[in-house]
Amino acid sequence: MGKGIGQSANAGLAIAMNTNDRILPGVALMLGFCLIAPWIDVFSKLAAQGVPVGTVTLVRFVVQAALMAPILLLMGLSFRLTRRAFGLTLARAAVSILSTYCFIAALKVMPLADALAIAFVEPFIILLIGRLAMNEQVGPRRIGAAIVGFAGSMLVIQPAFAHFGAVALFPLGTAFGFALYILITRALSRHSHPVAMQFHTAFVAGVLCLPLLALGPALNEPSLTLVAPEGIFWLWCAGVGIASAISHMSMTYALKFAPSSTLAPLHYLEIVPATLLGWLIFANFPNQLTLLGIAVIIASGLYIIHRERIAARGLAVSRALTEAP
Repeated sequence: MGKGIGQSANAGLAIAMNTNDRILPGVALMLGFCLIAPWIDVFSKLAAQGVPVGTVTLVRFVVQAALMAPILLLMGLSFRLTRRAFGLTLARAAVSILSTYCFIAALKVMPLADALAIAFVEPFIILLIGRLAMNEQVGPRRIGAAIVGFAGSMLVIQPAFAHFGAVALFPLGTAFGFALYILITRALSRHSHPVAMQFHTAFVAGVLCLPLLALGPALNEPSLTLVAPEGIFWLWCAGVGIASAISHMSMTYALKFAPSSTLAPLHYLEIVPATLLGWLIFANFPNQLTLLGIAVIIASGLYIIHRERIAARGLAVSRALTEAP
């Protein structure tokens, strides 16, 4: 047994060394995501000033699918989906529409940093879904951190709600939709290549948007109408799709090079360029209460990620000892 454990340890060290060689490009790509993703918000906010939110949402997916299609062809990947992959892609597309629509609707009137800070409650929602729907074991420390993080979101929501009304709750819809998006992605990754996944999700989401926009006039909902952009708004709408395609591919390949436990804390860096762009382009800067809420949300989220890493490390050690000859 001692020899077997030693061999397992040596193999684990070799894997760790190989992983470390790939972590740097993974971190670089994740930082690239954090720099590019806020431009999705900038273009969305600009586009929503003259184009219905539903139309901006549709164009985002159409442009993203159009950009991913030639990449799919160049890589020789199949456009076909298995029945299981199609079902998961359909669900992924639906929650992607939900999260995108809610966030663009919020950005139409809210500052970038405020909306993004509220949407950052997503890790806590994943924790809640995992506990209630998937019966995952969640310790009291992580539950406590989730409660503190949600309290931090209230520090952002309260003044935003007083100033903007119910639209301040839209980023919570984004957080819920994106939490489901991540959980579905985990399942879909076993059936689809990351590049194909991006194309199929964008294509299916674009198709699903069409009947929703057709129902808008009947429901007397102006935001759910199909209106062709005019002038500069074509550029803003196209920018949403281009920034989405580039940033999501950057994140997809970052996760290929480095583990999610390493990259997850870096996601919170997105708030820095988002705040800077909101200030430079829209003259919006968070007030002191919002900054405090952002700090609480980030600290709580990082603590949850820290606990997840400890739990994952313990599980890996337990499995290695169990499987050792």
